[in-house]
This record gives sequence, structure tokens and C-alpha cells, in this order.
Amino acid sequence: MTLRDLEGPRELLLNLERQLMDPVFRKDRERVGELLAEEFSEFGSSGRVWTRDATLDLLAGESPQPAPDVEDFAARQIAADTVLVTYRTVPKGDGFESHSSSLRSSIWIRRGERWQILFHQGTKIPISY
Repeated sequence: MTLRDLEGPRELLLNLERQLMDPVFRKDRERVGELLAEEFSEFGSSGRVWTRDATLDLLAGESPQPAPDVEDFAARQIAADTVLVTYRTVPKGDGFESHSSSLRSSIWIRRGERWQILFHQGTKIPISY
């Protein structure tokens, strides 16, 4: 894949990121598990490191929240079949005035015809930012 070819994967990865934020999708352990690589990890905004299994457990038990809006989505090829995506999430809906936006990054790898997320990090943006 060359940078010229990244537009198709960019849109696909944006859709996969949005899927992972969808409250109904997040509850489906099997479907989420298909997107998380076996060696997946996440650095949470709290500083906690999340494994694949801990992430699947957390998502299965969480209370549904409206999916945030995604802004400034960018995709950069960092190696063959490996893409870094970065974006900002902005809470939407009533009652979210006290919630902050977040800067997010994910590393996606293509294995065969399937994309899987290998790593994710979210960093809260202070409300006064």
C-alpha cells in the first residue's frame, strides 16, 4: 500500500473507529473481539493499561453512552499494512457540557483482508483548552 492508496483504508478505518464507539456494537463481545488484535493494548486517560480481555470485559458491562462526534480524522501509513490514525472525539447530546473532548490515536494492522486494532490511546483535553 502506498500513501496514494490510503484513501480507501482511511474511510474504512474511520468507519471501524466509529463502530467501536457505537454503544450497541460495543456490547457485542464477539464482534468487538474480531476487531481487536490478540495482542491489543490501550493506554487509558487514567494511566491504566488495558489488555484485550480487560477491554472486552469492560465494554460488555458498561452503560450505553451516545457515540461522540469524530473530528480531524487523519490516517498515516507507518509501515507495510500498518496505519496510525489520529482524531478528536467531542461528546454530543444533552448533559455533556461537563465532559471533555479527547485526542485519540490507534494503530491498525492489516492481516490478510481484515484490519485489526493493535493499540489505542485516549488523552482527555481539559475543558478550558
